[in-house]
Amino acid sequence: MNRVIIIISIVMLFISSCKKSDDPVNDNAIDYQTELQKIVDDNWTKFIDGRDGVPGGYALQIMSPHGDFFVSTGGLNEATNETHFRAASTTKMFTAAAVMLLHQREKLNIYDFVTDTIPETSITYLPATDEFNIPFKDQITIKQLLQHRAGLYDLINQDVPDDVDKPYAGYRYVDYVEEVLAEPFHTFTINEMAAVIADNQLYNSAPDVQFYYSDTGMSLLAFIVERVTGAKFENFLTDNLLVPNGLNNTTFPSSGDDVVMPSPFASGYVYLDGQVYDFTEQNVSMSVGEGNVVTTPKDLATWVSKLYSGKAGIDYKNVRYLMMDCLPTYEVHQYYGFGTVFTDDLGYGHNGAKTGYFTSTRYNPDNGVTYVIYSNVWDFESMEFDLMTQVIDMYGVAYEAMELMGGEE
Repeated sequence: MNRVIIIISIVMLFISSCKKSDDPVNDNAIDYQTELQKIVDDNWTKFIDGRDGVPGGYALQIMSPHGDFFVSTGGLNEATNETHFRAASTTKMFTAAAVMLLHQREKLNIYDFVTDTIPETSITYLPATDEFNIPFKDQITIKQLLQHRAGLYDLINQDVPDDVDKPYAGYRYVDYVEEVLAEPFHTFTINEMAAVIADNQLYNSAPDVQFYYSDTGMSLLAFIVERVTGAKFENFLTDNLLVPNGLNNTTFPSSGDDVVMPSPFASGYVYLDGQVYDFTEQNVSMSVGEGNVVTTPKDLATWVSKLYSGKAGIDYKNVRYLMMDCLPTYEVHQYYGFGTVFTDDLGYGHNGAKTGYFTSTRYNPDNGVTYVIYSNVWDFESMEFDLMTQVIDMYGVAYEAMELMGGEE
């Protein structure tokens, strides 16, 4: 199931083929609620055609100058915009914002190397210890970690090489601990994950060579936030980003046994070989700073809208000219900034994939429209083919919704 990262990358190749009408939108003639409901209903019906027994559905939140709207369909037809779900890598927007807030307050400098000392202290951003002796450490900047251009090994999405002299060689490290060692509630720490990379001197490239998506790199940023502030990462986010922005239904579980979702919640499913598997309760301790957020459509859309319009606490100049300065990845047809993805015709935000859940969210600064869409099922009935079809369909929903909402008032 970890192959979803590759699948999503492939899917991005298809995005530019989605066609959009040039017809102007007459705001006075549109019932947005009805039209958005039709979009999710039609797309979900098309997706499940011939797929008997597939659970789940689509839920879509829109915030726009025309108003705010929420629609859902399929197994999510009873969900509201305050129903919790796992939004996975959308966590990266919060991590990048936390780093930028500290940069703004001059508590850290994004241009510093991770071996430099934290301003007005004698403490380095990463400890000078063996467990943090990652390759090219003295050449990696905080900015490069934000951009996924540090060449850092991605311990979440890459197998440990077969030639490593460790019992977890050939495995995803997390899978080895949870499945081989049978420790499903093990609390993974950033120190532990960094030590695996350091012990085996794993890397993808020297820093600033090219884009290498690394969940582990974002976790290191969460660790740096803790070093700079002296607070737990989730506590810093709560006090400085969640509460000030009214995000009262967003949490960042970090303990291996913190697996129960807050109520109300959407269960997450995997459909495989005609069987339905419930993946609602998950250990996400390995994903601190990169994929552990639990939120609601309303909270996430509020966050994305405020963040990229410069109203979330980070100065707009830092958001616009740093976070939203997205460079080509050269691997797929998308651009990446500081914990931020840019997609033509959709805008700025991030996607997320956690077993049983898909999420996509963007803010378009040209028309002030924000969308959040999520599905609570992975359809593996034909393995990659159906999963790819599902992700492409979700982008289709997003394009149709953004086209509808993007007209003149």
